[in-house]
Amino acid sequence: MLVSGVAALAAALLATPALALLVLTLAAGRRPPAASPVPERGPRVRVAILVPAHNESANVLPTIACLLPQLGASDRLLVVADNCTDDTAALARGAGATVVERSDAQRRGKGYALAFGVDHLRPDPPDVVLVVDADCTVTPGAVARIGTLAAQLDRPVQMLNLMHAAPGASVRLRTLEFAMVVKNFVRPYGASRLGGACHLMGTGMALPWAQIAGAELATGHIAEDMKLGIELAVAGHAPLFSLDAEVSSAFPQDDSAARAQKSRWEHGHLALLTAELPRMLRAAFRSGRPALWVMALDLLIPPLALYALTLSTALLVMIALALAWPSFAAGAMVLGAGACAFAVAVLLAWSRFGRHLLGARELLMAPLYAVWKVPVYVAYALRRRSGWVRARRKTE
Repeated sequence: MLVSGVAALAAALLATPALALLVLTLAAGRRPPAASPVPERGPRVRVAILVPAHNESANVLPTIACLLPQLGASDRLLVVADNCTDDTAALARGAGATVVERSDAQRRGKGYALAFGVDHLRPDPPDVVLVVDADCTVTPGAVARIGTLAAQLDRPVQMLNLMHAAPGASVRLRTLEFAMVVKNFVRPYGASRLGGACHLMGTGMALPWAQIAGAELATGHIAEDMKLGIELAVAGHAPLFSLDAEVSSAFPQDDSAARAQKSRWEHGHLALLTAELPRMLRAAFRSGRPALWVMALDLLIPPLALYALTLSTALLVMIALALAWPSFAAGAMVLGAGACAFAVAVLLAWSRFGRHLLGARELLMAPLYAVWKVPVYVAYALRRRSGWVRARRKTE
């Protein structure tokens, strides 16, 4: 009896992320995305665009070409060429960006590059720092819009961040694209509508100077963006999600590069889930702030492929136990409810936001994607990754 009771409790805990995903998906709703608060008219704020770049000679020029026309008279574009062994720095200078170079073989990672760039800005600080990765482009007007919003609301602002597969891409890559829509659009939009906050995503994020200047950036954490957002939210500066600007990039065209990139993200998410979720829940209980609750709700959801594998395996095991010992039936029912909630959430997200990416038949193949991800999770269990792990490009 005690064993079956513990199993039922474990089943309830395992089913909770599915309920969290369903709540956020339902909150995203069917209606067109609501506009962010409109900034009041006034003088344009001074924005410094910080572009951390590690061996990005194949991608940095389109990024700079996209950003330069959006600069105001007092804005700056600063590229941090971090531990580069290619001509990223020379290309960025030639394209018109200010470039600083950093070389430190021991302290590697995007967080160190961001800290280096912020230190370079300290003698003449801007009002807002906008971080854009060196393989991304942003929509026209995004710099002024998101910079003004961050300054006037005095809080970080995260623009919509999506990755796109090339035309004719494999089902696997389009499944990755759909997973990105769920993670970076559906979930943060639902969280924003519930509690007015979301996690930072590393690129397309604008932070008021006082908040980024005082942040601990040089940590080497593999998910430095989400960690920064959590720290700011706990301190009372929860990030706002804005759909009025978008930052986008392309998936690597070969599956091995896509797997390496996705592996880095998911290792970082798992590390933060285990390390930061208890602290976020304590802070949410103490303060009662909706922003902390919805960010904790989102953080609670593991990478979807890993969760689907874990939930389905646990359900099969619990059903087998219930057939042998009826006292385990409660645990089986709880896991079954969790599996149903997970399936409904994925179907709702697909029907509302993902039909253009995957057909119904292709969606049914998604479980094969979860099997493809098994090596990623085995690697996490055996060896946690850290540092700047850049995806290999098709030209390399």
